[in-house]
Amino acid sequence: MTTGANFDLTGKVALITGGSRGIGLAVAEAYAAAGAKVALASRKQDAVDEAADAIRRGGGEALAVAAHTGDGVAVTALVERVVAHFGGIDILVNNAATNPHFGPFLSAEDSHWDKILDVNVKGYFRMTQACVPSMRARGGGKIINVASVAGLGPQPMMGVYCVSKAAVLMMTEVLASELAADNIQVNAIAPGFVKTKFSQVLWSTPEISERLVKAVPQRRMAEPEEIAGIAVYLASAASSFTTGATFVVDGGQMAAGLNVG
Repeated sequence: MTTGANFDLTGKVALITGGSRGIGLAVAEAYAAAGAKVALASRKQDAVDEAADAIRRGGGEALAVAAHTGDGVAVTALVERVVAHFGGIDILVNNAATNPHFGPFLSAEDSHWDKILDVNVKGYFRMTQACVPSMRARGGGKIINVASVAGLGPQPMMGVYCVSKAAVLMMTEVLASELAADNIQVNAIAPGFVKTKFSQVLWSTPEISERLVKAVPQRRMAEPEEIAGIAVYLASAASSFTTGATFVVDGGQMAAGLNVG
């Protein structure tokens, strides 16, 4: 029988990229509240320091490390720092993402493709590759890839980003299959429209925001905290037989077949 104990993360170490704000910070706060020690990674030290301080003020234990997941050397240094500080890694949340191109798909430049794929896809791969040895040494682990409904269906003006998130979904399935024998579960979360700084261009532009809301049966965007619940489940013992899955959290958009047009 599932009880509250199945969701307890006491003694676990979680590393969250893009952890200084938005979904990443909301997940980190939820993990800390569930008892985990959290390591927050983001490109800017001051931003990640502020996020870690907030968690500590709430009674949690947090480590702040500035790192760019598009840089393989930085990723290695990040993971080594977390392992040295906390003794290992049990949970990885791949959340850091970028989207420098907003416009017609064929207007994207090589530089846009390079940056988006390097962070959104290869960054997830680098982080996973660096964390798995510690998970194996600890007898298992959890990897949560933050994808998007943009990986399940095209979204206007976000074509390259859509391609990158579709790649994350396939990466999740491949890793789930290959790491199952190591007791490492790998799953993805596909949020819909979430009100964060990352998505500000969408919700702060009235004509775009109006179309977005109409495409969501709940008629609103999500708050970052509304993504954290499924992230706690996927990090906990409650999801021990759940791997290779994608969990859509979109207010009903995909189920209703509603696309933004």
